[in-house]
Amino acid sequence: MRSLERHRDVGAYALGVLDEAEAFRFEDHLMECPSCAAQVTEFGVTTRQLMLYRRSTPPLTHPMPKPGPRMLDRLLSEAAGRNRAVRRRLLFALAASVVLAVTAPALALMSSDGGERAPESIAAADERSGVWAEITTADEDWGSRLELKVKDGAGPRVCRLVVVGQDGSEETVTSWHVPRHDARPNTMTSGSSLHSGQVERYELRSSDGEHLVTLKPR
Repeated sequence: MRSLERHRDVGAYALGVLDEAEAFRFEDHLMECPSCAAQVTEFGVTTRQLMLYRRSTPPLTHPMPKPGPRMLDRLLSEAAGRNRAVRRRLLFALAASVVLAVTAPALALMSSDGGERAPESIAAADERSGVWAEITTADEDWGSRLELKVKDGAGPRVCRLVVVGQDGSEETVTSWHVPRHDARPNTMTSGSSLHSGQVERYELRSSDGEHLVTLKPR
């Protein structure tokens, strides 16, 4: 697949519509493309809202069709011309409009068990992987803001932060590339549609599914 087509696969990868072989090839591309890794993070909130809608749809209702290539192209073209903060607002608004137009029960799922909390930090290290991480969270109306600090000297590899909800759902909120033999701290910010009180744990994983470290809220 040509390089341009690899870049266009970022939306399909984030929404889970690539087959296993294509997803594996795209994750190889992520290791060398910080731009695509950043866009995967931006699609995290959209993916979460669509998942919540699917779970709330009554059994006799036809499920929402998967987004076609034209829809993905339109999303990517709109996101490319704006800075990171504007892209996040556009994608969140798109997901919210889809849910509002089709069903009301999803709104109850998105807003339940919120609860405002003061910012809190948790840290953990894994002796097997050698990875240390610290997460600081702060609740917002739409979910929670996250700041992640990581020390990982076992690169090169692509890693991701997965938020696991108390209902068992998983949300990939950011991903990054670890350079070879570079254990300097790496700091990044992201957001989750889950509030702090809805989170069971945070997991750092490599792109091939290897568990690196788990952080559990107090």
